[in-house]
Amino acid sequence: MSEQPVATRRRQSQHTGQLRRIPSQQRGRERFEKILAVASKLIESHGSDSLKMSEIVEKAGLSFGALYQYFPDKTSIIRTLAERFNEEGRRCVEAELAKVADPASLQGALATIVDEYYAFFRREPVMRDIWHATHTDKLLQQVDAEDMEFHAQAFLAVLVHLWPDRDRKALLAIARLTMQLLAAAVRYAVSLDTEEGAQAVALFKKMQFADIDRLLQ
Repeated sequence: MSEQPVATRRRQSQHTGQLRRIPSQQRGRERFEKILAVASKLIESHGSDSLKMSEIVEKAGLSFGALYQYFPDKTSIIRTLAERFNEEGRRCVEAELAKVADPASLQGALATIVDEYYAFFRREPVMRDIWHATHTDKLLQQVDAEDMEFHAQAFLAVLVHLWPDRDRKALLAIARLTMQLLAAAVRYAVSLDTEEGAQAVALFKKMQFADIDRLLQ
């Protein structure tokens, strides 16, 4: 078996899913954003599994050197896109949980979060694909785990405020499981057609609220 060229072996050893650097100059930022825009279009058309660095170079009109200056591999591109989408989701969750003043408004906030996440993934096919990738790629699983923990901690803060006398570990368990179930329900709902997906979301909200009410009584 012939050996790979040294340069190729070195590049592959650096595949960590992390950015090499974030540009600070205007020209670099424009190039950075162009890479992400091209990658998004390719993912929407063919899926993240089929994303190739060579195709990004061709479609973006860049050299490999310009691409690898920021992204060492396609995982780093997918990770960057995932983190951007996650930031949007975090803003939604924070905004809704900030409105919670009592147990009754907690249900309304969770209902809105479920509805907005479902609508978001319906209108963003790229994010649906990337969300799947974060669950099948070990390097990207960390991104999803960190995002889920953020949501769990935000929800925990609300539970502690509403039920200060309850055991914090028990509330944390409720917060983590609630957010995991919410994500799983939305993921399932977007795999269905529009009508069935909406029905699944409505059913999940009824089940979730009943379960939380029993746990927190």
